[in-house]
Amino acid sequence: MKILIIEDEPKTVAYLQKGLTEQGYRVDFAFDGVNGLHLAETSDYDAIVLDVMLPEIDGVALLQQLRLKRDTPVIMLTARDGVDDRLKGLAAGADDYLVKPFSFLELLARLQAIMRRGRSESTMIVIDDLQLDLVARRATRAGRRLALTAKEFSLLAVLARRQSQIVSKTAITELVWDINFDTNTNVVEVAIKRLRAKLDGPGQSKLLHTIRGMGYVLEHRPEDAA
Repeated sequence: MKILIIEDEPKTVAYLQKGLTEQGYRVDFAFDGVNGLHLAETSDYDAIVLDVMLPEIDGVALLQQLRLKRDTPVIMLTARDGVDDRLKGLAAGADDYLVKPFSFLELLARLQAIMRRGRSESTMIVIDDLQLDLVARRATRAGRRLALTAKEFSLLAVLARRQSQIVSKTAITELVWDINFDTNTNVVEVAIKRLRAKLDGPGQSKLLHTIRGMGYVLEHRPEDAA
């Protein structure tokens, strides 16, 4: 899932980018209202973290313009704790409001909450007895939670969103790692092996399949029961 941070304090941006990236989110950022509005209007984001005090265009004006075109969930940040400031942000279309300084875990919980409200119809994926909550970034199989790393969950989500479709190694590196690896590297194979070990346990039907020379596919095949 992809988050946009619009904030003019580089330290705050670095703090949020690091925390969100570690949680497996892809992050874009802008340091002023003009660039932030452009990104928000022209790219698809699952949520936006928006500071009120911005150069060029302030956060409230930015959000008012954005709401004419997009309904992306937005959480606003401000150093001011005044009721009027909160009301202005909420009236402009903010989904939530957080006062600085704040705990990253609180921000993360609120982001997950607004994304779940905004996209409840598409945040859960079910494949056989596998369930993925894309907002909470939680996967369970037969009711048992899978202990996945952030990258393993991202890899599983990429495959699950394309259920029964072959996903190439190149596509995986771009979607999960957001870069192009040397085609000779085995990072994808290693990641697939680790994910499969956690996903397909003894006595369970195999969900993660390798299509030689083409890529990988996630799907339920009853005949492949272990």
